[in-house]
Amino acid sequence: MKNEKKGKFMVGSMYFIIALFTIYIFVMFLLNGVEWAPIVKGKMQNPNFSVTTWKWFFYPHILLGTISLAIGPFQLTKKSQKNPKLHKMLGKIYAVAIFINILMVPYLTLSATGGIGSTIAFLVLNIFWLWTTSIGVIRATQRKITAHKEWIVRSYAITWVFVTFRIVVIPLSLFLDSSFSFPLAVYLSILMNLLFVEWRKQKNKQLTTGRNITSTNPVI
Repeated sequence: MKNEKKGKFMVGSMYFIIALFTIYIFVMFLLNGVEWAPIVKGKMQNPNFSVTTWKWFFYPHILLGTISLAIGPFQLTKKSQKNPKLHKMLGKIYAVAIFINILMVPYLTLSATGGIGSTIAFLVLNIFWLWTTSIGVIRATQRKITAHKEWIVRSYAITWVFVTFRIVVIPLSLFLDSSFSFPLAVYLSILMNLLFVEWRKQKNKQLTTGRNITSTNPVI
Protein backbone atom coordinates (compact mmCIF):
# COMPACT_ATOMS: atom_id res chain seq x y z
CA MET A 1 0.00 0.00 0.00
CA LYS A 2 2.82 2.34 0.96
CA ASN A 3 4.75 1.56 -2.25
CA GLU A 4 1.55 2.08 -4.29
CA LYS A 5 1.11 5.54 -2.78
CA LYS A 6 4.76 6.35 -3.51
CA GLY A 7 4.28 5.22 -7.10
CA LYS A 8 1.19 7.38 -7.57
CA PHE A 9 2.97 10.36 -6.02
CA MET A 10 5.96 9.90 -8.34
CA VAL A 11 3.78 9.61 -11.45
CA GLY A 12 1.75 12.64 -10.36
CA SER A 13 4.94 14.62 -9.75
CA MET A 14 6.27 13.69 -13.17
CA TYR A 15 3.09 14.86 -14.88
CA PHE A 16 3.21 18.11 -12.90
CA ILE A 17 6.77 18.73 -14.12
CA ILE A 18 5.78 17.78 -17.69
CA ALA A 19 2.91 20.29 -17.50
CA LEU A 20 5.32 23.02 -16.36
CA PHE A 21 7.73 22.04 -19.14
CA THR A 22 4.94 22.22 -21.73
CA ILE A 23 3.91 25.68 -20.50
CA TYR A 24 7.56 26.80 -20.67
CA ILE A 25 7.88 25.57 -24.27
CA PHE A 26 4.60 27.25 -25.24
CA VAL A 27 5.53 30.61 -23.70
CA MET A 28 9.15 30.56 -24.84
CA PHE A 29 8.74 29.34 -28.42
CA LEU A 30 5.10 29.31 -29.51
CA LEU A 31 3.23 32.22 -27.92
CA ASN A 32 4.99 34.97 -29.88
CA GLY A 33 6.84 32.78 -32.41
CA VAL A 34 10.30 31.25 -32.18
CA GLU A 35 11.88 34.37 -33.70
CA TRP A 36 11.35 36.18 -30.39
CA ALA A 37 12.94 33.50 -28.22
CA PRO A 38 16.32 34.76 -26.90
CA ILE A 39 18.06 31.50 -27.79
CA VAL A 40 16.78 31.72 -31.40
CA LYS A 41 17.71 35.40 -31.72
CA GLY A 42 21.31 34.36 -31.10
CA LYS A 43 21.13 31.82 -33.91
CA MET A 44 19.67 34.43 -36.30
CA GLN A 45 22.85 36.48 -36.04
CA ASN A 46 24.48 33.78 -38.17
CA PRO A 47 23.89 34.71 -41.86
CA ASN A 48 23.84 31.01 -42.80
CA PHE A 49 21.02 30.24 -40.37
CA SER A 50 17.57 29.84 -41.94
CA VAL A 51 14.87 30.15 -39.30
CA THR A 52 12.22 29.01 -41.81
CA THR A 53 14.00 25.69 -42.45
CA TRP A 54 14.89 25.35 -38.77
CA LYS A 55 11.23 25.59 -37.76
CA TRP A 56 10.34 22.63 -39.99
CA PHE A 57 12.60 20.50 -37.79
CA PHE A 58 12.10 22.25 -34.45
CA TYR A 59 8.29 22.10 -34.22
CA PRO A 60 8.08 18.31 -34.82
CA HIS A 61 11.02 17.91 -32.42
CA ILE A 62 9.25 19.57 -29.48
CA LEU A 63 5.88 18.01 -30.34
CA LEU A 64 7.24 14.47 -30.55
CA GLY A 65 9.42 15.03 -27.49
CA THR A 66 6.42 16.17 -25.45
CA ILE A 67 4.38 13.15 -26.63
CA SER A 68 7.19 10.81 -25.51
CA LEU A 69 7.44 12.57 -22.17
CA ALA A 70 3.68 12.36 -21.61
CA ILE A 71 3.38 8.65 -22.47
CA GLY A 72 6.29 7.49 -20.30
CA PRO A 73 4.88 7.82 -16.75
CA PHE A 74 1.57 6.15 -17.61
CA GLN A 75 3.37 3.22 -19.23
CA LEU A 76 5.18 2.60 -15.95
CA THR A 77 1.93 2.21 -14.00
CA LYS A 78 0.14 -1.05 -13.20
CA LYS A 79 -2.99 0.37 -14.85
CA SER A 80 -1.22 0.45 -18.21
CA GLN A 81 0.49 -2.90 -17.76
CA LYS A 82 -2.82 -4.58 -16.85
CA ASN A 83 -4.23 -3.44 -20.20
CA PRO A 84 -1.92 -5.13 -22.75
CA LYS A 85 -3.61 -3.66 -25.84
CA LEU A 86 -3.39 -0.08 -24.53
CA HIS A 87 0.15 -0.64 -23.25
CA LYS A 88 1.26 -2.00 -26.61
CA MET A 89 -0.42 0.82 -28.58
CA LEU A 90 1.08 3.56 -26.41
CA GLY A 91 4.44 1.79 -26.53
CA LYS A 92 4.37 1.89 -30.32
CA ILE A 93 3.49 5.60 -30.31
CA TYR A 94 6.31 6.26 -27.82
CA ALA A 95 8.88 4.40 -29.92
CA VAL A 96 7.76 5.87 -33.27
CA ALA A 97 7.77 9.39 -31.80
CA ILE A 98 11.36 8.87 -30.64
CA PHE A 99 12.58 7.28 -33.88
CA ILE A 100 11.15 10.14 -35.96
CA ASN A 101 12.58 12.66 -33.51
CA ILE A 102 16.01 11.07 -33.81
CA LEU A 103 15.94 11.96 -37.51
CA MET A 104 15.24 15.62 -36.65
CA VAL A 105 18.07 16.05 -34.20
CA PRO A 106 21.15 16.01 -36.51
CA TYR A 107 19.97 19.08 -38.45
CA LEU A 108 19.04 20.94 -35.26
CA THR A 109 22.45 20.24 -33.73
CA LEU A 110 24.18 22.08 -36.58
CA SER A 111 22.96 25.38 -35.14
CA ALA A 112 23.01 24.34 -31.46
CA THR A 113 23.78 27.09 -28.98
CA GLY A 114 27.33 26.62 -27.75
CA GLY A 115 28.91 25.68 -31.07
CA ILE A 116 30.63 22.43 -32.00
CA GLY A 117 30.79 21.24 -28.38
CA SER A 118 27.01 21.39 -28.12
CA THR A 119 26.61 19.77 -31.54
CA ILE A 120 28.68 16.77 -30.42
CA ALA A 121 26.91 16.59 -27.03
CA PHE A 122 23.43 16.53 -28.58
CA LEU A 123 24.53 13.90 -31.12
CA VAL A 124 25.82 11.76 -28.24
CA LEU A 125 22.43 12.22 -26.57
CA ASN A 126 20.77 11.13 -29.82
CA ILE A 127 22.90 7.97 -29.93
CA PHE A 128 21.92 7.11 -26.35
CA TRP A 129 18.26 7.70 -27.27
CA LEU A 130 18.49 5.40 -30.30
CA TRP A 131 20.47 2.77 -28.40
CA THR A 132 18.21 2.47 -25.33
CA THR A 133 14.92 2.70 -27.25
CA SER A 134 15.97 0.22 -29.94
CA ILE A 135 17.03 -2.40 -27.41
CA GLY A 136 13.82 -1.84 -25.45
CA VAL A 137 11.75 -2.43 -28.59
CA ILE A 138 13.81 -5.48 -29.64
CA ARG A 139 13.43 -7.05 -26.18
CA ALA A 140 9.64 -6.50 -26.40
CA THR A 141 9.46 -8.31 -29.76
CA GLN A 142 11.52 -11.14 -28.22
CA ARG A 143 9.01 -11.31 -25.31
CA LYS A 144 11.85 -10.71 -22.85
CA ILE A 145 9.63 -8.59 -20.63
CA THR A 146 12.03 -7.94 -17.75
CA ALA A 147 14.80 -6.79 -20.10
CA HIS A 148 12.24 -4.77 -22.08
CA LYS A 149 11.16 -2.89 -18.94
CA GLU A 150 14.75 -2.18 -17.93
CA TRP A 151 15.73 -0.77 -21.34
CA ILE A 152 12.55 1.25 -21.82
CA VAL A 153 13.08 2.84 -18.41
CA ARG A 154 16.60 3.75 -19.57
CA SER A 155 15.09 5.12 -22.78
CA TYR A 156 12.70 7.24 -20.75
CA ALA A 157 15.60 8.47 -18.64
CA ILE A 158 17.16 9.77 -21.86
CA THR A 159 13.82 11.26 -22.92
CA TRP A 160 13.69 13.04 -19.55
CA VAL A 161 16.91 14.86 -20.50
CA PHE A 162 14.49 17.23 -22.29
CA VAL A 163 13.57 18.43 -18.79
CA THR A 164 16.78 17.84 -16.83
CA PHE A 165 18.92 19.73 -19.33
CA ARG A 166 16.84 22.89 -19.02
CA ILE A 167 17.17 22.78 -15.24
CA VAL A 168 20.89 22.00 -15.12
CA VAL A 169 21.92 24.52 -17.79
CA ILE A 170 20.53 27.51 -15.82
CA PRO A 171 23.08 27.53 -12.94
CA LEU A 172 25.90 26.48 -15.26
CA SER A 173 25.16 29.41 -17.58
CA LEU A 174 25.62 31.82 -14.68
CA PHE A 175 29.29 30.90 -14.40
CA LEU A 176 30.26 29.45 -17.78
CA ASP A 177 30.10 30.50 -21.40
CA SER A 178 27.48 28.69 -23.50
CA SER A 179 30.25 26.77 -25.32
CA PHE A 180 30.93 25.04 -21.97
CA SER A 181 27.62 25.23 -20.10
CA PHE A 182 25.43 23.69 -22.81
CA PRO A 183 27.48 20.56 -23.61
CA LEU A 184 28.29 20.07 -19.92
CA ALA A 185 24.58 20.28 -19.06
CA VAL A 186 23.80 17.62 -21.68
CA TYR A 187 26.41 15.18 -20.36
CA LEU A 188 25.45 15.78 -16.72
CA SER A 189 21.77 15.25 -17.53
CA ILE A 190 22.46 11.94 -19.29
CA LEU A 191 24.66 10.78 -16.41
CA MET A 192 22.28 11.84 -13.62
CA ASN A 193 19.19 10.35 -15.26
CA LEU A 194 20.81 7.00 -16.05
CA LEU A 195 22.41 6.76 -12.60
CA PHE A 196 19.03 7.46 -11.01
CA VAL A 197 17.24 4.66 -12.88
CA GLU A 198 20.07 2.21 -12.12
CA TRP A 199 19.89 3.19 -8.44
CA ARG A 200 16.11 2.63 -8.48
CA LYS A 201 16.60 -0.73 -10.18
CA GLN A 202 19.05 -1.91 -7.50
CA LYS A 203 16.83 -0.58 -4.72
CA ASN A 204 13.80 -2.43 -6.09
CA LYS A 205 15.86 -5.64 -6.35
CA GLN A 206 16.88 -5.32 -2.70
CA LEU A 207 13.27 -4.76 -1.63
CA THR A 208 12.11 -7.78 -3.62
CA THR A 209 14.88 -9.95 -2.14
CA GLY A 210 13.97 -8.73 1.34
CA ARG A 211 10.30 -9.66 0.86
CA ASN A 212 11.24 -13.13 -0.41
CA ILE A 213 13.47 -13.75 2.61
CA THR A 214 10.73 -12.55 4.97
CA SER A 215 8.09 -14.76 3.36
CA THR A 216 10.26 -17.92 3.41
CA ASN A 217 11.83 -17.30 6.83
CA PRO A 218 9.26 -15.46 8.96
CA VAL A 219 10.52 -13.93 12.17
CA ILE A 220 8.09 -14.63 15.04
